[in-house]
Amino acid sequence: MADRKKLEGKFLAYKFPDFKWIDPKNIVISHWVRMKCMFGCDEYGNTATCPPNVPSFSECEKFFREYREAVIFHFEKQVPKPEDRFKWTRKINLKLLKLEREIFLSGYEKAFLLFMDSCNICDECQGIKEKCKEPKLARPSPEAMCIDVYSTVRKHDYPINVLSDYKKKMNRYAFLMIE
Repeated sequence: MADRKKLEGKFLAYKFPDFKWIDPKNIVISHWVRMKCMFGCDEYGNTATCPPNVPSFSECEKFFREYREAVIFHFEKQVPKPEDRFKWTRKINLKLLKLEREIFLSGYEKAFLLFMDSCNICDECQGIKEKCKEPKLARPSPEAMCIDVYSTVRKHDYPINVLSDYKKKMNRYAFLMIE
């Protein structure tokens, strides 16, 4: 098991104070999430870290079962327009990558991050994994890995709702798998 106090110190050093440790068995994996990616998301087939360029549903299930600990990071922000979130999420995802690397170097070789939004590390994605310009930095979102973020974070008493108005704050979540 992870040395939680030591790792929590790292989370706080990166200014990520809103987090919860969870048992990965409580991560809800659902087929409907992949369907929403396939039928309703502009990024389907257009990014290297979104379906169909990610593991299958059954591979996602197996992946999460290989871990005994995970952390959910909660981020809250209000943006005037939906597309305004990308600059904000990119900045946070880059910091989360540094945290993942630091945790890996601390002896947690299986540390793996799931971004709080789609991977927008590059200004323009090549669209397929084999042509990714930043393969060491690219990570899928929880949704790309079939996580029902709504059900999962609600199980852990975090707020989340469908936004019908961008005057409301959005709640975003990143997951860090640790072993």
